[in-house]
Amino acid sequence: MSEIRDEKLWESGKTKIDWVRRNMPLLRSIEDNFKKEKPFAGLRVALSVHLEAKTAYLCKVMASGGAEMHITGSNPLSTQDDVAAALVHDGLNVYAWHGSSDDEYERHTSRVIEAGPNIIIDDGGDLVNLIHTKYPELLKQVIGGCEETTTGIIRLKAMDTAGMLKFPMMLVNNARCKHFFDNRYGTGQSVWDGINRTTNLIVAGKTAVVAGYGWCGKGVAMRAKGLGASVIVTEVDPVKAIEAVMDGFKVMKMTEAAKVGDFFVTVTGCRDVITEESFMNMKDGAILCNAGHFDVEVNVAALRKIAAEEYMARNNITGYRLSNGNTLFVLGEGRLVNLTCGDGHPAEIMDMSFAIQALSAEYHVKNKGRLAGTVDVPEEIDRKVAEMTLNFWDCEIDVLTEAQKEYLGSWNA
Repeated sequence: MSEIRDEKLWESGKTKIDWVRRNMPLLRSIEDNFKKEKPFAGLRVALSVHLEAKTAYLCKVMASGGAEMHITGSNPLSTQDDVAAALVHDGLNVYAWHGSSDDEYERHTSRVIEAGPNIIIDDGGDLVNLIHTKYPELLKQVIGGCEETTTGIIRLKAMDTAGMLKFPMMLVNNARCKHFFDNRYGTGQSVWDGINRTTNLIVAGKTAVVAGYGWCGKGVAMRAKGLGASVIVTEVDPVKAIEAVMDGFKVMKMTEAAKVGDFFVTVTGCRDVITEESFMNMKDGAILCNAGHFDVEVNVAALRKIAAEEYMARNNITGYRLSNGNTLFVLGEGRLVNLTCGDGHPAEIMDMSFAIQALSAEYHVKNKGRLAGTVDVPEEIDRKVAEMTLNFWDCEIDVLTEAQKEYLGSWNA
């Protein structure tokens, strides 16, 4: 029995899903194949990903391949209730609603695992962690799973190193067609989409501070520059800091950047990136948000503790007036801003990412018992998704001749 807000909202959700389906040709093609081949017939799939229209279409594609879907959201504020209703209307099992409490979120996640999944599609490692710690009796029936995010991969590798990971997990985020485009172009566009639609403030002429210069940080900084902002990058990795400088950005410590920033975006995957020391250095009206998976990068708890007043300044914006008279504004409670304050990555970007998810899940089934630990996405899947994308874009590329292949493989050129 599903747990959602209101199944009567399904028509609005269906409209959203139909729109993204129109703009996700890779998944449409995979859906056609899955309908014919039924690779997941008789299997239960547990999925925890931000529950909006693009994720919903992935769920429908998996279901078209015979999967019995058990779905929850990976963030309390990114679930769209009408989309959840549309999936339930189509016969899928959903346990999620927008604005769930910590207890509700935990219950919904548990419901997905209690279904006894054979395949797990995870975002941040919550499902994998839960089944290992609370439901070890269900581990033996899991064929494998796929992880969507950098944060989740960090957790998986720690489990694998400790010898605790009991089934193979495909590192989807490490695929070239995932992190090159999803993390850089998807995050870059969707973060500023979330900021702009929530604040209705201009970016041009202001200073944007981007914490972290991985692939996501590169995308956020690039788009901030394109919107006319001066960009400062903060980093803990000296090599990435050099790259940021050579890309034309200033690099400094967060405590110094705090004094001049107008917008702050954390994209590190770590915790306590912006803390009390920086809060007290910030100018009146500074906007803070997080684009990392968990809501621990901007230390909102510390900000709340030192605030003289906390109030809702606008939908999805909380104001914190400090003892020095300045007010700081946090978007989306410090949770993932591109989904709490927007619709997430563009459909065309998630088409590539979710195509890799679907094909990786199929690969697990076809290679049952042959994989172990953390597994890289096979090059054949990455290349297939890239070739399909170029084909849909009506782009052609050159092909190596036999002589060129021989030359590239020779040491005696």
